Amino acid sequence: MSLPPLASGPEGPTALGPLLATVLDALREGVRQRGGPLPAGGPAAVAARVRDAVGDVLPQKGDPDALHTLVRAFAEGAADPADPLCAAHLHCPPLAVATAADLAASALNPSLDSWDQAPAASELEALVTEALAQEAGAAAALVTTGGTESNQLALLLAREAHGRVRLVCGAGAHHSLARAAWLLGLPEPVVLPAPRGTLDPSALAEALTRLSGPREPVLVAATAGTTDAGLIDPLPEIADVCAAHDARLHIDAAYGGGLLFSDRHRPKLHGLDRAHTVTLDLHKLGWQPVAAGLLAVRDPHDLRALQHRADYLNADDDTEAGLPDLLGRSLRTTRRPDILKIAATFKALGRTGLGALVDQVCARAQELAQLVSAHPAFELYAAPTISTVLFRPAEAPDDSVAAVRRALLHGGRAVLGRARLDGRLWLKATLLNPHTGPGDLAALLNLVEGSTPR
Repeated sequence: MSLPPLASGPEGPTALGPLLATVLDALREGVRQRGGPLPAGGPAAVAARVRDAVGDVLPQKGDPDALHTLVRAFAEGAADPADPLCAAHLHCPPLAVATAADLAASALNPSLDSWDQAPAASELEALVTEALAQEAGAAAALVTTGGTESNQLALLLAREAHGRVRLVCGAGAHHSLARAAWLLGLPEPVVLPAPRGTLDPSALAEALTRLSGPREPVLVAATAGTTDAGLIDPLPEIADVCAAHDARLHIDAAYGGGLLFSDRHRPKLHGLDRAHTVTLDLHKLGWQPVAAGLLAVRDPHDLRALQHRADYLNADDDTEAGLPDLLGRSLRTTRRPDILKIAATFKALGRTGLGALVDQVCARAQELAQLVSAHPAFELYAAPTISTVLFRPAEAPDDSVAAVRRALLHGGRAVLGRARLDGRLWLKATLLNPHTGPGDLAALLNLVEGSTPR
């Protein structure tokens, strides 16, 4: 029996060529069969089609058509963020150049746990993270799997620097922050009401004054781009309050951090450079395949908490001889070279190209908000801050709003999210596709109107 070919090595590119052709053909067939942003029929129908395509998961003998069959089923049953009517979540369509770079990373398969497994990748990561840290006004940055891991690391570094810190955040903060506090054994977080969707500096100041009785170290988490509405907390004012109360500041900019690339929208992040730690996430406003998260750190000494020794990976005599120590860059051991796709995107598009994409999706969100405002059948929550638009059928009860969303999902016609603000349920359109056009926005509203009970 001949052995299956490998993806790397001298014969790797030759072996991958026909397989890539198979994958691309199966992707085309799957997309054509799906015919929209989501497979129709709901969970039961999708599950049945997948089961039928897969059959025996581990057959006795291999199937030469397995790659085509599974990729086609995968594509047919996918939610496609590149479809203009797929706009529910912070789930971006990845750029072709980033996806192609990710293929190279998968083929070569470096692991960033020791230099001898990833010589070029480790240096590329150091270069790109340094540049990204500077963008955020920080001194260093780590690559993570996304906002959740970045937020967990931020709380861990705060705990190691200050002891048993108390997390203080607004009601609109990402759920991963409270989970991280639980995971790390920290006290119950203080969650402040956010009636307008953002953290109120005055309420924060009052809370910090109350907490300063028996001195307790505090970590304040602000948000630059809330998940529900894309709102940005008043960062300069919050930074002032934190400085006055000697509180550590973390800013979760997983969504809004991409505004740094835009000359037009970058001022919305004024105050970001005053944070001790900043969460960034380029598989949102960065158009990267998952995963592409980062944590930027103002004081690189905080990263000493991550230092760890494993003789087979970073023995003292090896590091003294000049081999880079990679274990201190993450809590993970085996790590993909996610930095390659980011580096390829930055180099290929430049700041101007990335900024244009940011400007485009933000402009489309403004256009959708204007269409909603001008339409008597809809109610707009507020003008968008980034690229999220909340709206609802006018005078509809919450159960009808929820039913409209589910009807569109079940039919595979449109993918919208949901958010509860001001005590009411809203439909959420998160526009991350720079190819979305005005006609797509009008089509989306027509579908919602046509699905609304009268």
